[in-house]
Amino acid sequence: MLEFTNDPIEIDQLPKYQDIKLNTPHPDYWKVIVICIFIFFLLCGIGLTALIFLNEQIKPYYMYIISAFILIIVLVLLLYRASFKKRGFVLREKDIIYKSGIIAETTSIIPLNRIQHVALNEGMLSRMYGLAMLQIYTAGSSGHMNIAGIPIDQAKSIKEALLKKLDLLAHSIIE
Repeated sequence: MLEFTNDPIEIDQLPKYQDIKLNTPHPDYWKVIVICIFIFFLLCGIGLTALIFLNEQIKPYYMYIISAFILIIVLVLLLYRASFKKRGFVLREKDIIYKSGIIAETTSIIPLNRIQHVALNEGMLSRMYGLAMLQIYTAGSSGHMNIAGIPIDQAKSIKEALLKKLDLLAHSIIE
């Protein structure tokens, strides 16, 4: 009969995921983000212009409104740029790590044995730049992980590698 043990683990001896070099999104993904932001603010600008011309009460304040609108655009671009520089992912032997965020930094580590489905998504703009989004769906309530800005060939390779590892895990459980 085996004796039960439950020895304490030295926290200092645990591997540090923070020390791992992450793969960053492709630089062209920044162009995709800027185009999406531009389209959004173009539509907002058209609506705001219509509002200024149609509403006599706010017409005198159009310079303040336009200045605030431009300031918001600059702030959004700066926040997205800072966020873009903080993103990264790495596929390891037993898990995948994804890090993002500037105000609230999030690091997600998903063990491969929790992955149920892997999908590849190519939006219209991303496809123009040869980029894709890898979507990883997990078991349970932990949700899923979206890793955008990966060159399509690399995303396909990662997807295939994940599927092979999942297949190996499934076969080892069955045997």
